[in-house]
Amino acid sequence: MLRGLDISDMLIIERLELSFQPGLNVLTGETGAGKSILLDSLGFVLGWRGRADLVRQGAAQGEVTAWFDLTDNHPARAVLQEAGLPCGDELILRRINTSEGRKTAWVNDRRCSGEVLRALSETLVELHGQHDDRGLLNPRGHRAILDDFADTGAARAKVRQAWTTLGAARKAAARAAEERAAIMAEEDFLRHAVAELDKLNPAEGEEALLDARRRQMQAAEKIRADVVNAYEAMGQNGAEGSLGEALRWLDGAAERAEGALESPMAALGRAMVELDEAMTGVASAMDAMTFDPMELEETEERLFAIRAMARKHDVSPEELAGFGATLRAKLDALDASEVAEIALAKAVEEAEAHYDNAAAALSAARKNAAKKLDKAVSGELAPLKMERAVFETQITLEEAGAEGRDAVGFTVATNPGAPAGPLGKIASGGELSRFLLALKVCLTRGQSGITMIFDEIDRGVGGATADAVGRRLSALASGGQVLVVTHSPQVAALGAHHWRVQKGVSKGVTTSSVVPLSPPERVDEVARMLAGDTITDAARAAAEVLLAG
Repeated sequence: MLRGLDISDMLIIERLELSFQPGLNVLTGETGAGKSILLDSLGFVLGWRGRADLVRQGAAQGEVTAWFDLTDNHPARAVLQEAGLPCGDELILRRINTSEGRKTAWVNDRRCSGEVLRALSETLVELHGQHDDRGLLNPRGHRAILDDFADTGAARAKVRQAWTTLGAARKAAARAAEERAAIMAEEDFLRHAVAELDKLNPAEGEEALLDARRRQMQAAEKIRADVVNAYEAMGQNGAEGSLGEALRWLDGAAERAEGALESPMAALGRAMVELDEAMTGVASAMDAMTFDPMELEETEERLFAIRAMARKHDVSPEELAGFGATLRAKLDALDASEVAEIALAKAVEEAEAHYDNAAAALSAARKNAAKKLDKAVSGELAPLKMERAVFETQITLEEAGAEGRDAVGFTVATNPGAPAGPLGKIASGGELSRFLLALKVCLTRGQSGITMIFDEIDRGVGGATADAVGRRLSALASGGQVLVVTHSPQVAALGAHHWRVQKGVSKGVTTSSVVPLSPPERVDEVARMLAGDTITDAARAAAEVLLAG
């Protein structure tokens, strides 16, 4: 609920501070006195996009502060929490506009963006008038208005969830189809390559082992003859025989050498042992160097085949086995994709059916609510002297989406038999005001704590019709707060609180001010609205009758 507004140096307002109350607040005054400036200033602090030249001529900057009372469950609290701004029972908005056009805003003394202000304004204030493209005249918002009236929150949540599920199912099916198409495009290559790889069947690390074995056999082929010669040189016909013969000669002479040969003979014995170990090692080496020439040929053929296959597929020989596994996995995926596609298509079909059911239930709820809304609006039109007019909520099919398949539009026919059309195009100024008021009365039933602003919504009506408009506005205000800018004395007389907007000239400077009216002053103001500049006794008497209700 709007509790106050403080304006400094905005257009022709030098300084103005207003305190608003619950109920019906009316602002009256002559044309051009500054009532629209008041609304422009409020729109500015709420972040609404409007005129740019708001700063009073000669001032460095203009400033507007507005403060609101918040109930415990007020939706503005959620906006504040999401924006990381402090929140209490009072909400203070302040915004500055310099003469150069720079704008700065604060919420509860914290800097914030215009987007945050606009998000807050959606929860704080509703503006309604003949030129309001943010509210009831905006066709894009009619579905949301009907949904609020019908309380379709749970049904819409089901539709949104079903739409999300359907979207995910469709994406999965499309992705699988793309992957299958991509694999099918190379199916011939895959099958041929896998057949070649399966035939070759390379093992991981096999190329390195083959290369080492090949080099080993090639080396053995070159040095084995030398090793054989060395072995023979160490054998019976070589070193082993000579050492044995020498040891026998020394053994025969040892008894007569009185111990002089014992040490040489021991050394020869050790040499015989070492020679034996050397011959054993050489023999083992000779065995290792013994190979079948066919093995070398087969090893080379296998090695060269693996390397050729690796070059063909532009991978390293070490990666060939893994590459084959990858190609086989693609083929397996292709073979399994048909079954997967059937399963995914079934999932899409089931998701579509679930969405269809949820959307149909939502459509039924909307159509039922539309009938109730049409009936309620018709009931409100009769007291507003529009009993022959027809209001209809039209629901047509549109492309499916997260909010269902329904396009909603409010249409009117001002007279029986006349063609129906969009609310903002068919009705005249006075008729439009009454349509909007009747619709708003129906939409706000059961709500409380609402701050609504009606900008000359009573334009073009008078007499009993204006009185009916005023009573509807008063009824709306009974559950919250309504601010009305009006030229209708019947409406002004029904206000619980009354301000007069007036313009004056001081030292050649024009300024606008807003004055709260006492009961006697209200009589004069209503009389002025009835009679014009010259207030007669008859006008005062008529004003007193209006104010008496």
